[in-house]
Amino acid sequence: MRILLVNKFYYPRGGDCMVTMGTERLLRAAGHDVAVFAMQYGQNVEPESMSAFASEVSFAGGVGAKVKALCRTMGCGDVKSSFTTMLHAFNPDVVHLHNIHSYLSPVIARLAHEHGCRVVWTMHDYKLVCPAYTCLHDGTPCTLCVTGNKRNVLESRCMKGSLVASAVAWIEAVKWNRKTLERYTDAFICPSEFMAHMMRKAGFDPGKIVVLNNFITHMPATVQQRGNYLCYVGRLSPEKGLDKVLEVVSRVNYVNFKVAGTGPLEVALRERYKSCSNIEFLGHLDSASVAQLLQGAHASVVPSQWYENNPLSVIESLCAGTPVLGSHMGGIPELINDSNGVIVDRYGNWENALIHIIKKPWDHEAIAREAQQRFAPETHYKRLMTIYSSK
Repeated sequence: MRILLVNKFYYPRGGDCMVTMGTERLLRAAGHDVAVFAMQYGQNVEPESMSAFASEVSFAGGVGAKVKALCRTMGCGDVKSSFTTMLHAFNPDVVHLHNIHSYLSPVIARLAHEHGCRVVWTMHDYKLVCPAYTCLHDGTPCTLCVTGNKRNVLESRCMKGSLVASAVAWIEAVKWNRKTLERYTDAFICPSEFMAHMMRKAGFDPGKIVVLNNFITHMPATVQQRGNYLCYVGRLSPEKGLDKVLEVVSRVNYVNFKVAGTGPLEVALRERYKSCSNIEFLGHLDSASVAQLLQGAHASVVPSQWYENNPLSVIESLCAGTPVLGSHMGGIPELINDSNGVIVDRYGNWENALIHIIKKPWDHEAIAREAQQRFAPETHYKRLMTIYSSK
């Protein structure tokens, strides 16, 4: 089978990139012909397969750059010509879309459909139901645009508090509306049942929605001897809810807490908790260091205050045999049960939850065994082939 993978960036930038690049390796290992289409960007890695990337656009430049970027969201400019060239050169059977809004364009779905390809699209965020991507308004979960008028994004200035950015998001949502995207897409892959629920709630055809969890390509070793610490791995931003946990940890002396990651709150959090000897900020860690951190932790904490989809941070932790203390938000509860972690309501008692997860004895081998089967590449591949081949 000839498969063309499409994502706006092609380097380990975030979960969408990691999944796209992992899917490429998975498909190639199974003997498929694979090509990649993305936007030209300085940090992109060189794909092992055929590629013909669209030119770079930026919303942060001058007037000319912003106009070019706006045209890109509408599907104008060289994205059409470069992708058409790619289609004719590679002639794929399947075009698998990942994150394509803004820096590429949903026009790619139309071009692939018109070329006669089967088009599948993995939902890494809520862009198709929320023009601002996150289903957040002023840091609070919001579903107004899911079931209502997308004009809410404009009236509430949900995109960075900017009228201009929110207007662009609204125009993009009107241009690439549900009926248009459904016409050109054969299957919408939702990594969580929660994401599928949101898509159905927004009116998308249930017959085109399939649930398929993310996967990880390198299964970590399981370590029975655990360190005396809990850890957080992820972006340091308000919606991740880390400050709520750190505030609790700062008041107790029976929890050592390691934080791995960077983001807009890093400086403020380091300053706020610099006197707490039981809180350690590790900064950005590479994948090997993250694996080592998780393998040695008594548990990991995922305190998100927004609708997480199918977070790799939870999956990686469970595959390492490390239980997870997670918030009852989005797709997180689908991954955690009494045998592999603890779920806390968004406004629940985090101190009690921390005590509970620390005191409870955990079967690390059993946690890893179940997770490594559930999120194995082989498991993902079999289901993906069914989606690719369905009519």
